[in-house]
Amino acid sequence: MSIKPINSILFVCLGNICRSPLAEGVFRTVWAERGQGRHMLLDSAATSGWEVGSAPDPRSIAVAMRHGIDISGQRARKVLREDFSRFDLILGMDRSNVADLKALAPARDRVHLFLEFAHGQARDVPDPYYDGPEAFAEVYRMIREASEALATRLAARVSLPDSGQASSTI
Repeated sequence: MSIKPINSILFVCLGNICRSPLAEGVFRTVWAERGQGRHMLLDSAATSGWEVGSAPDPRSIAVAMRHGIDISGQRARKVLREDFSRFDLILGMDRSNVADLKALAPARDRVHLFLEFAHGQARDVPDPYYDGPEAFAEVYRMIREASEALATRLAARVSLPDSGQASSTI
């Protein structure tokens, strides 16, 4: 049995204005910096509908811009039922997001906690919304490190020979 390649990732948080748009933008940048030859469909969404249509939080935009990443054109949207068939991997920023996603998910095996899936740390990416710029900087750092680890795992997964064996790399 071969392992299906991951060609699409949806990043999810509560409102889709702080963490998940940042994760989408950062991972897009990391993937491009590594010169990956294959196309990767990336998007972000919310488990709630409170912010639908809103731009990312100005503090997320600012921290991304400090690192040369423009997320200002993104708009918040709510997770749709069809996202569970459209995306190979759905990464919640915290355990609450993952629980909400699994309650909706027909394909629960696609839903994971971002930091745990990326590099084995069963930790949440904390919501910086009620905190200051330093919290957004810390969230950026966590997302950048996880995005680097995720890109490494996905690149290694693609380069594995099809031996007919299941792999625990992803």
